[in-house]
Amino acid sequence: MLEKIFKLKEHNTSVKTEIIAGITTFMTMAYILAVNPSVLGDAGMDGTAVLLATCIASFIGTICMALSANLPFVLSAGMGLNAYLAYTVVGVMGYHWQVALLAVFVEGLIFIVLSLTNVREAIFDAIPLNLKKGVSVGIGIFIAFIGLQNSKLVIANSSTLVSITNFTKDFHSAGICALLTVIGLFITVILYIKQVPGSILIGILATWIIGMLCQVTGLYVPNVKTGYYSLFPTFAMTDFSKLGETFGKCFQYDLNKVGIVNFIIVVFSFLFVDLFDTLGTLVGVSTKANMLDENGKLPGIKPALLSDAIATTAGAVLGTSTVTTFVESSSGVAAGGRTGLTAIVSGFLFLISMFFAPIFTAIPSFATAPALIMVGFLMFGAITDIKFTDDNMTEAVPAYLCIISMPLFYSISEGISIGIISYVILNLICGKAKKITPLMY
Repeated sequence: MLEKIFKLKEHNTSVKTEIIAGITTFMTMAYILAVNPSVLGDAGMDGTAVLLATCIASFIGTICMALSANLPFVLSAGMGLNAYLAYTVVGVMGYHWQVALLAVFVEGLIFIVLSLTNVREAIFDAIPLNLKKGVSVGIGIFIAFIGLQNSKLVIANSSTLVSITNFTKDFHSAGICALLTVIGLFITVILYIKQVPGSILIGILATWIIGMLCQVTGLYVPNVKTGYYSLFPTFAMTDFSKLGETFGKCFQYDLNKVGIVNFIIVVFSFLFVDLFDTLGTLVGVSTKANMLDENGKLPGIKPALLSDAIATTAGAVLGTSTVTTFVESSSGVAAGGRTGLTAIVSGFLFLISMFFAPIFTAIPSFATAPALIMVGFLMFGAITDIKFTDDNMTEAVPAYLCIISMPLFYSISEGISIGIISYVILNLICGKAKKITPLMY
């Protein structure tokens, strides 16, 4: 049955590999169950309600992706997009979170229309292959940087912006976490080199277990005030009635208090950020998985984009920010995931996590950081496909700008937009306008 639905043999994979890949993807994404309630909580939303909404919306979107597109991509509330809602739309612009969710709902409806009319697919196909390779490399560096930050290996520095951590300072919290990330990275890399199945997942679990041993021996000391919690999961149940705090609330606000023009501005802000974020992720992950055809197109892109749009719409009704395809899907791809079965596994884990959220959210960031760093390395390999020669500069320079923009500007959408803009300008001015498709303009 699974073979018939997901065509495992055709994609050179197996049920075991897909299950491991699905678990791996979920493990690297589980942090969203802790982070999203915290971020949207700053906008005045109930944390438990946000967690439940995130789980359900992730399940809906991921199952749609699996069954309609048969792709190993997993969806959840997008990082950056949730911060934009909480700290810009609500914090800076001063709108109520219900208005922000309504804007996300409208954005989702627009994306559904654009997906059904092939507009989003056409935009994806219009991006040149070299630039798609650059997107993959840029995302690889970006998520590796996220892993380094999450583990506190990279810290803020007033003079150089970032620097390596001082392992001896706060050794029993920040220092030991950074050290455990290094140890976990070596474990993951060694297992991967030795071609051990599920090496990335094993690396996550091994690092977490070593961390728990450090807590038992006193090397790691939890400190809630500084954000260092116990590494052992609790077994409290979730209050499901809290979902009523956000469910359908996006329709219960008087837009006259906002003004239609202001509301349209908010909608289009979400629209464009989500468009480039989703396209960038799909390009990067599918490139890593060798899913693009000889013309640089992704078979099944239309249902994938439609699944993304449906998840965003459903998420807004449930009570969470824009749901989008997660770049961490690349961890499952790196673990061998090639079909929708990978997504099915991750989707059901999100659903199950509603009942055991405290267990899943106990996965420390220093345990998932080695997986992100390793996946970053694997995605970086696409750089060898970009020709950095004199006769290819109008292709290579945009790819280069895209690559460096993502980690330095901390945004996938900024990176891909800069890559596209520079591609058009350079080819137009350098007499290669024939290479530019209308949609690239």
